[in-house]
Amino acid sequence: MNAQVAYGLLIPFLGTTLGSACVFFMRKQMSRMLERILEAFAAGVMVAASVWSLLIPSLEYAEDKGTWAFVPAAVGFWFGILFLLILDEVIPHLHVDPEHPEITHGVDRGHLNKTIMLVLAVTLHNFPEGMAVGVVLAGWAGGNMDISLSAALALSIGIAIQNFPEGAIISMPLRAAGNSKGKAFLYGTLSGAVEPVAGILTILFAALATAILPYLLAFAAGAMIYVCIEDLIPGMTEGKHSNWPTVFFAVGFTLMMILDVALG
Repeated sequence: MNAQVAYGLLIPFLGTTLGSACVFFMRKQMSRMLERILEAFAAGVMVAASVWSLLIPSLEYAEDKGTWAFVPAAVGFWFGILFLLILDEVIPHLHVDPEHPEITHGVDRGHLNKTIMLVLAVTLHNFPEGMAVGVVLAGWAGGNMDISLSAALALSIGIAIQNFPEGAIISMPLRAAGNSKGKAFLYGTLSGAVEPVAGILTILFAALATAILPYLLAFAAGAMIYVCIEDLIPGMTEGKHSNWPTVFFAVGFTLMMILDVALG
């Protein structure tokens, strides 16, 4: 693995780590409105990344190979949706039924530590992001797709930017719940550790079958869109009505689009 690929894999993890470190500097509990704004920003980044960094390259690669461009994109996208849907059902995490708050995906909260469920939720969220970075880096490193190093790093930077508030969203509530600052920081950091791992696995898998790269790109896009619809967008819209989450969704979307187009 060359240095550029290693940097690309570690940049998003650095974003989560720095965000988790906010627990050492912020004294007050994060307000729900701020959480909604940060979730909206993250959703905007992920939607834009799914389109410009993943789906469009998948379509272009398939078109260059003389096949129906929509086939890899559509098939991979749906596999990504279904994969996250299955994981969402299998892995217990903090996704509460509002009519039955004592139950989380059929698991009694009394039998599973709430902190662990919170970390599992964000780990599940981060897995497709790591895959997305990994498959784009694989496309660049293998020279099999029209992906530049700057475009690959743009995706890494974009994911890192949205991981910064995400790390704070994890560490701050853990601190407010009574955990020490060190423990809250550790859990927040560990939630992002899955990203470089997922990225490495994706790169290794892609190296075995370069023909499936467009499917992997679309797969990562589908998984990221699932996370946005299932977790981020509901969170940004709940509670008292406000236009700020919508504005910051647009900010995140625009920022990721600019990064991808300007650096790509």
